[in-house]
Amino acid sequence: MDRADFFDKLDEELRTDDYADVDASPNGLQVGRRDGEIERVAFAVDAAEATIDAALDAGADALVTHHGVVWGGLDRVTGREYDRIEPLIRNDLPLYVSHLPLDGHPTLGNAAGVADLLDLTGREPFGEIGPETVGLLGERAESIDLGALSELLADELDTGGEGVQTLAFGPETIERVAVLTGSGVDWLDEAVAADADVLITGEGKQQAYHEAREAGINVVLAGHYATETFGVRSLQELVEEWGLETAFVDHPTGL
Repeated sequence: MDRADFFDKLDEELRTDDYADVDASPNGLQVGRRDGEIERVAFAVDAAEATIDAALDAGADALVTHHGVVWGGLDRVTGREYDRIEPLIRNDLPLYVSHLPLDGHPTLGNAAGVADLLDLTGREPFGEIGPETVGLLGERAESIDLGALSELLADELDTGGEGVQTLAFGPETIERVAVLTGSGVDWLDEAVAADADVLITGEGKQQAYHEAREAGINVVLAGHYATETFGVRSLQELVEEWGLETAFVDHPTGL
């Protein structure tokens, strides 16, 4: 497949341009050229030396990640930035990044993957950031105990052996679930306003403990990496439907 066509198809599916003003990550083609051909694509959560090397070892013609190498601008290509970008350029391996667009996609996104795992129905957009949303809100078809919910996530997610952490300050029986993967505790108040029994996210902040306790809501911290493998895996399946070979580079952080 032509590189430009490949990147354009991803941009269209993910509505990349719609997130341009709300995301610190420059989404879309972040490093590399648009001209050329693609036969094999590697997918990873993070663009880091380890995943770039693994993509090259897998014979990839492009690397698609959730977290890229540029955040909020790039002043110099030195140090860590150079060590990541140099092998991409030297090996002509383009890097395509989808951060918030892949969080918020209603079917391919990270929150959608968690919602699928939990069999959530009646899904609604959740997690406002400007005019867009980056999470989902849904109902369990059958209520579930908070402990059982945490165990399900611990069993099914790639947590690097670290399990999940639960702030049990809400109802023991869970029906209404808010999901915002990665670092999503900043949307705790929105989850409370939506009458969610639990907010499922990746990692927490110190103040989230007291905020959740005072609001009477449960929070499950299931790992930033662990909650954000869904989007790139869904994109991998989509790209295979386009007729391309793929490889997934799994590098869990336990965080």
